[in-house]
Amino acid sequence: MSLMKKNRWPITLAACLIACFVMLEEVAVRRAQALPSDSYHELETFANVLAIVQKNYVEPVTTKRLIDGAITGMLASLDPHSAYLTPELYRDLEVETRGSFGGLGIEITIKNGVLTVVSPIEDTPAYKAGLKAGDQIIKINDDFTKDMTLTEAVKRMRGPRGSKIKLTIHRTGVAELFNVNLARDVIKIKSVKSKTIQDGYSYVRISTFQESTDDAVEKAVDDFEKQDHGKVKGLVLDLRDNPGGLLNQAVKVSDEFLDGGLIVYTQGRNENQQQKYFSHKKTTFSDFPMVVLVNGGSASASEIVAGALQDQKRAVIVGTQTFGKGSVQTILPLDDHSALRLTTARYFTPNGRSIQAVGITPDVDIDNPKPTLASLEVEGAEVDENPEIHERDLPGHFQNKQHSGTDAEHPSGEQSKDSVTVPPAADRNPQPGKAAAMKPPKEEKDLQLQKAVDILNHWESFKVQLAKNSSEASAQ
Repeated sequence: MSLMKKNRWPITLAACLIACFVMLEEVAVRRAQALPSDSYHELETFANVLAIVQKNYVEPVTTKRLIDGAITGMLASLDPHSAYLTPELYRDLEVETRGSFGGLGIEITIKNGVLTVVSPIEDTPAYKAGLKAGDQIIKINDDFTKDMTLTEAVKRMRGPRGSKIKLTIHRTGVAELFNVNLARDVIKIKSVKSKTIQDGYSYVRISTFQESTDDAVEKAVDDFEKQDHGKVKGLVLDLRDNPGGLLNQAVKVSDEFLDGGLIVYTQGRNENQQQKYFSHKKTTFSDFPMVVLVNGGSASASEIVAGALQDQKRAVIVGTQTFGKGSVQTILPLDDHSALRLTTARYFTPNGRSIQAVGITPDVDIDNPKPTLASLEVEGAEVDENPEIHERDLPGHFQNKQHSGTDAEHPSGEQSKDSVTVPPAADRNPQPGKAAAMKPPKEEKDLQLQKAVDILNHWESFKVQLAKNSSEASAQ
């Protein structure tokens, strides 16, 4: 008996070792199944490069810095919207979706290696300083932005309230570069504003889709109903320069104005990326006249709303062609509190339209007046004929993939701008004393809003004309 007890420990240890080897073999098999066979050769090349850089680079460099740079480059090579989020940037993103963060209040993208303004956010330092869509940010403080990643640019522009930052701007039609000095602020985005406009019509402006946007929209509509004795006369939903935001908020806002039916669906490689989003059938539903305003700055979630209301024939879309971002980004957290923002699917409108690199075409195409010399307030300025940026202008964007319809196998939808000549950054350094002064733009007439009110005033006759135009287009 004592001999058996004495021998039991080595037998148990041997069994554990065998079990460990079996588990390791299973893990290796799973990894082999997950990666293509040629991946191991490429990873070996990567490891060799890493070792060479660490051994021979002019200064010591940490493995973490090199790996972070490699991941950033890998994601950036896929498409304009996939990115590696460091722990700091991931925290910023979480804060931003709640509508409060420290910075300038500016939506940016990369075009031809140059940081370019998509749109300033209302009531923020960037907006008050007069920055415009299409402005190119040549320098942040004293650092050129050419080939700077979006991640790095965002990091540099974020900061505590009151801290100063200088942007060097190139604007098409303006001869000289000019500097804009700003003070960072806590950007608290009030995503929904509402008011009664001319002729007693209701107006709701959504600047971005963030947490609780749907609650604010619902409250605004309820308030209008109380003011108008239980019935809204007509409503203008303004989505101009709305860069998007949270998918679930786009779905809920669409649901507020629809009485059943498909809102959006997504198509991806994996089964969990095949999803449909529907509006709820209401016991009481008010089908009041409705116009949606859009422009080249309306992207992603705002295009989902406009597309759903257009396909369901719930609203008339007025303005100019939208941005054209029809891809779905999923946030995938990693163990070190960083994350990947990865494009995982395309989304489609209820009629099966992909708006990727195309956008939503308005029912009524009307633009607001171009800036005048007086509104630019810069000596030697010329009017820019096309200041916006669209998805199709971004390097590496997905091509449009039109879907055959919503009855295809596993159809599904989800959750972010114009051509500008890029100056050579190194040759465009402004000389001291030559920076042009920039003032906030003067307010121009809002022809798009005026057209929306005109449509509401002649709603029945306009619906007849729109139906006629649609029938003629289908027959061609």
